[in-house]
Amino acid sequence: MPLLVVEDLRIYYFTGRGVVRAVDGVSFSLEPGEVLGIAGESGCGKSTLAWGLIGLVPPPGRIVSGRIVLDGVDIVGLSEDVLRSRIRWKRISMIFQGAMNTLTPVYTVGRQMVELLRVHGGFSEREARARVLELLDSVGLERGIFDRYPHELSGGQKQRVTIAMALALDPDIVIADEPTTALDVVVQAQILNLLKRLQREKGISFILISHDLGVIAELADKVMVMYAGRVVEYGPADIVLRRPGHPYTYMLLRAFPRIHGPRGRLEYIPGAPPDLRSPPPGCRFHPRCPFRVEECSVREPSLRDLGGGHYVACIRAGELQFSV
Repeated sequence: MPLLVVEDLRIYYFTGRGVVRAVDGVSFSLEPGEVLGIAGESGCGKSTLAWGLIGLVPPPGRIVSGRIVLDGVDIVGLSEDVLRSRIRWKRISMIFQGAMNTLTPVYTVGRQMVELLRVHGGFSEREARARVLELLDSVGLERGIFDRYPHELSGGQKQRVTIAMALALDPDIVIADEPTTALDVVVQAQILNLLKRLQREKGISFILISHDLGVIAELADKVMVMYAGRVVEYGPADIVLRRPGHPYTYMLLRAFPRIHGPRGRLEYIPGAPPDLRSPPPGCRFHPRCPFRVEECSVREPSLRDLGGGHYVACIRAGELQFSV
């Protein structure tokens, strides 16, 4: 039985300039111990989806419809008190994008982590301090970090602290939103190895959000590709990343630099994602798609099962054969 099932989730931002359909009918499932990678360009709805899963969509946004079923219980519509006391950090936690934006600069690392454990976990001061030291050990940080301020830490150290905070109450699911952004390649590798080790040792289910397909290929069991608020491809990582069925996924992969193989000009996707206040009719990717046909501009494709749990939202799904 899936640990998490998301059904037709819609999260909109109601602004003075119109309604932004940031997440517009997203569905997926997550099994215990599974890693789901979510990929797509900036503005495709990845982070808004993550915020929705923990009930922290910033205003003027809100969940307008759909279900988020955690262990058989729909958590959409639960009160903030229930989400804070029973769900957030305890069942689903998050490694937020940008460690410096997560950590308060005027408090020491230890003070912030102790506060999290006391507020959300009911720990005593002594219990919380012992747990924090244990967490610092688990992510490979020296215990002296406890008494240091965020500005005294390197980027990699700050990111390890945010990972430790996400693990503080032993959640079932950890959402990692761009966990390696702004880190150099050596530190990126260290963080990815840490996440792999924690997932293996603790059996945590991860939702890994990234625009970097290399990061997703390193960790994910399944991949979900989003474009303009919708899922365009979803399936096992080895299929989606090697034999994509959607032109957008194929073009994303072609735009990713390769170390091996013949040298060539780096490809890119022309144009820009659409304004989600008034997306184009039909397939939302069709204005940028070199494989479009006339029907693409008038008919909105739904996810089609190509077999083996591989779903593609393209009118030409199955007809187009891509290999990366």
